[in-house]
Order: sequence, then C-alpha cells, then structure tokens
Amino acid sequence: MTSQTPESLLPLLSHGLPPSTIHLPTSQTYLGSLQSYWSLSASSLTPLAILQPTTPHQLSLIISHLSTTKTPFAIRSGGHTNWASSNNISSPGITIDLSCLSTNTISLSEDKSLVSLGPALKWKQVYAFLHDHGLAVPGGREGNVGVAGLLLGGGNTFFTAKHGFACDNVVSYEIILASGEITVASSEQNPDLFRALKGGSNNFGIVTQFTMRTVPCSSVWGGMAFYHKSQIPTAIENLVSFTEDLEKGDRDNNLIVIFGHQPDFKDVVIATLYVNVAGKEKPIEFKKWLEMPEIMSMVKMTSLKEMSLEYNIPDGLYDIWFTLSFKNDARILTKASELHDELVEKLKTFIPEQDFITQCLFQPLPKRFGQNSVAAGGNVMGVERHDTNGILFLATVMAKTGEQEVCAYPLVKQWMEEVKEFAKSIDGMLPWVYLNYADKSQDPLSSYGKENLEKIRETAKKYDPEGVFQTLCPGGFKISKVDG
Repeated sequence: MTSQTPESLLPLLSHGLPPSTIHLPTSQTYLGSLQSYWSLSASSLTPLAILQPTTPHQLSLIISHLSTTKTPFAIRSGGHTNWASSNNISSPGITIDLSCLSTNTISLSEDKSLVSLGPALKWKQVYAFLHDHGLAVPGGREGNVGVAGLLLGGGNTFFTAKHGFACDNVVSYEIILASGEITVASSEQNPDLFRALKGGSNNFGIVTQFTMRTVPCSSVWGGMAFYHKSQIPTAIENLVSFTEDLEKGDRDNNLIVIFGHQPDFKDVVIATLYVNVAGKEKPIEFKKWLEMPEIMSMVKMTSLKEMSLEYNIPDGLYDIWFTLSFKNDARILTKASELHDELVEKLKTFIPEQDFITQCLFQPLPKRFGQNSVAAGGNVMGVERHDTNGILFLATVMAKTGEQEVCAYPLVKQWMEEVKEFAKSIDGMLPWVYLNYADKSQDPLSSYGKENLEKIRETAKKYDPEGVFQTLCPGGFKISKVDG
C-alpha cells in the first residue's frame, strides 16, 4: 500500500509508477521473487523493496529516480547468476526484477529470420516456442538460465562451433540508459554500444529486448551419459581428440564433460553431454565416447527443447563457481581432475557427502570459436586472440547450507589457483576468463585485452557519463574497477 511505501520511493508514485509494482518484505510477491532465484547464495540478500515494472517506460522512471536520488540498486532478469550481490542487493538498496516486463515475449519476424526476446525469459521457453517453427537460436544450454544474463556475458552455446557465441547472434538491443532514455543499439544505430554489449555485461544500461538471428533446427542428436570414474584417463584422451576435431571437423558437434561428486551415485562419476545440432545420429567424432562402458545413457534423437530440460543443474543450493581457460593439453586436464579428487575428500571431512555436489567441468574451446565471432562482426571478449585450441574449465561446489559454502569457498579457490599455476608452469594458460562462469573475486573484463577494455571504458563513459551503473549498481563486473 502507498502508506507503507518507503519515503525514498514516494516520488515514483507521484510520477505515475503504479503502487502494484513496489513490493516490500512483508508481501508474498517479495518473498516469491527471492525464492525464485536459482542459487541460495543470491537469494540470501534482502533489499529494501523489490520493484517489478511492467513496461519499459516504468523501468525508465525507476532508473531516472534511482540515479537522481543516488539509491543503490540491483538488476535481476532470469536470476541464474550464482553469487550474492550479482543480481540482488541488501537494504537500503532496491532490486529491480524484470520478470513482469511486457517485453518478456517471443516474437518472430515475418520471414522468421529474426526473433525478439525479453530479458527475463528462460531459454527453455525460447526453445519450446521456436521448436514449433523448426528453428532455434544459439542460446543457453541449461533451460532455466535467463536470456539477458547469458547474452550480456557472451554465452557459450551448442552452436558456437558454427555460429559463434550467443552474443554474436544478437542483431539489436533495446536498452534503457542511466538517464532514463530508451534507445536501440545495432550495427547501424549506436554501433559502439552494440559491440560493447557483446560480452560487456551490465556496464551500460538495462536491456529490455534482444533481437537475434534464428537458425534451422528441428531435431538434434545427443543427451547425457554417465561413466565410472575409472574411465577418466580415457575421457581426458577423448576430450583432447574431440577438441582438435572440432577445430577442423563437423561444426554441428559439441560436448560438455564433467567429473563430479554426485550423491545419487555415492562417488565421483563422469557425466557427458553430447550434441549434434543438425540431428546427425552418432557422428564419427563421438565414436570413442560411445565405445566407453557406461553406467547410464540418455543419448537419443531428440529436440533442443527437450535437451535444455534434461541438462539441469540443481537449484536451491549455495553455489561456488571459478573458471579459467587453458590449452588443450591432457596434462592440465589430468591435474585438474586429480586436484578435484583431493577436494572431494577434503569436503567429506566437514560436509556430509549427501550434502554437496562438485563439478570439474570441461568444454572444448577451439580457435574456431573466436574466428566465428570475428566473422559475425566481433565482440569485446577477445577470444580470437587464442592462437591454439583450448579448454574452458569450470570448478564448482554446490552445498546445502551457507556455513558449508563459507567453509568450501577457500578450497575451491585453492583448487582453481593450483590448476592455474600448473598450467602456467608448462606454458598452458590462455587469457580468456568467461564472465558468466567467473567468481566475484575474478576479473573477467581484464582478460578481454587492452583494446577491448578501452572500448568498454569509452562506451560506458559515453552512455553513462555519471557512472550510475558503475557506482549505484554494484553487482556484476565493473569496468571502473579494472586497472589501466
């Protein structure tokens, strides 16, 4: 009710913002918004209020007001980023929840070559809609990931070997700037902002709509398969070969490999996700994988819609993520795996083994990925600087309680640092740090290279001269905090 609205927000009501968009800690809508975050690490923060604008105009009013009153705020779209303060904030800050925006629709162009998407949609919704038209977009692989976060952080996809990163397939952004102005960024209109948004995260404004190129996709081959940990040496050998093949071979293939402690299996197991987005059954590049004796397999002819539901990372846990990229070298993969096994044993000493999940996750990162970005017009991530095939590495621990998270965090960080030091010792490091996987202590923007950093810095200053998204919106990775 208006009488309960915090004094700092009352001017919004006088400017026409409906009271129904303002939710206080006593309301069910407020609690429901917090409970809908993927990670408990993010939902543990409690803002002064949660605002749920329904139109870009309302969002513009909110941004203008918060900028004028110097009120700290957070932006939440899909709510899948894992660390606290990335997409939420503590009181007296305000969280802007984009889930009720009228732009959260899916709309195909007349010729079906383009699709417009709202920021708080989940990729499973996008794939379900496009599947009925025999189409897809290069988007998230886990269906519960939100559209905006993935695209603004770059976005690795099943289609990267063929079409580049997800952001390379965005042709325009509707964005609200710190001034409240609603504008468009494309290759023709505000082209500097257009490029900077491709991996530059939330340094410039709030995107309310993305328009992407569609790709034909009616059926895909693939799915999850599980193997005993004794097969890890074979899996590492197969991953190295697959990554080399992906550089020069079938661009419709892709792969995720996870060595992880899974309570359901009561041990470390190998989990793989295979995919051929053209629907080619059992491509030759997967022959060695399919010859491995399996515990369980869900590999089949399916759809992207179904696969995005099958590959599902559990929600409702406290999550720790660290990432880096290194050369496609079996020695580094082996070291990461050995250190992961040590981590699991350490965690068992203070966390019941049914209370945690780990992931030692590898993805191919061939030179082709960066080259595809350049061919599509370029982004600011700088992956094209890689002169050798690589691996994208993600180290994660998911725990049931906040206390377990606090205890596990330094161990996961140490694991990542030891992998990094080993890779350095054999000249095996690559520069790129994937923003969407990075921990808050990491510095993904610095990994983009000096030229791209300067572009991001200049663009942020041009479109947000007062630094609203640098100071009042502290969540995410800020160009103002990068040295140089």
